[in-house]
Amino acid sequence: MNNRLLQIGVLIILAGLALFIIQRKVGPEVTDFQSCELAGGIIIDGEPVKCEYRGLVFNEAEHNEPEVIVDTPAFGELVTSPMAVMGRARGFWYFEANLPIILKDDKGNILFQVGAQALGDWMTSDYVPFAVSLPFDPGDAEYGVLIIEKDNPSGLPEFDSSFAVPVRFK
Repeated sequence: MNNRLLQIGVLIILAGLALFIIQRKVGPEVTDFQSCELAGGIIIDGEPVKCEYRGLVFNEAEHNEPEVIVDTPAFGELVTSPMAVMGRARGFWYFEANLPIILKDDKGNILFQVGAQALGDWMTSDYVPFAVSLPFDPGDAEYGVLIIEKDNPSGLPEFDSSFAVPVRFK
């Protein structure tokens, strides 16, 4: 009789274990943000956007494209004053349609600084074009750098970002 009870007890434990394992495997396989979203995971707003599913948390993949694209001037281009600057930046780089642009010489001196205006609706995560003309005097500098800064009204360094394009003056 005791042997029979022991066998029944072992069978109940094995059945419970099997049910536990089967329940864990039932449902979609969730391995990234997209599969989490498709499985009905909870989307959590923030930077980055997160998806939570059964205790697992996945971050939304960042864009594979750059956040800033400078069409003019090209990398290492010989430039003269006034220098035309044209390109596109993601809308979240602007604040109140403003995009800070700085031209520095090879010693770090600011030659010109301006807030370029968005040439489209900047309240988007898509690219928004910008264009500006920079008058400057390079003095005796041979090289410089054009810096496109992410407008950061908070002043918090974790929200700072910039994109640099080296240029030549002579």
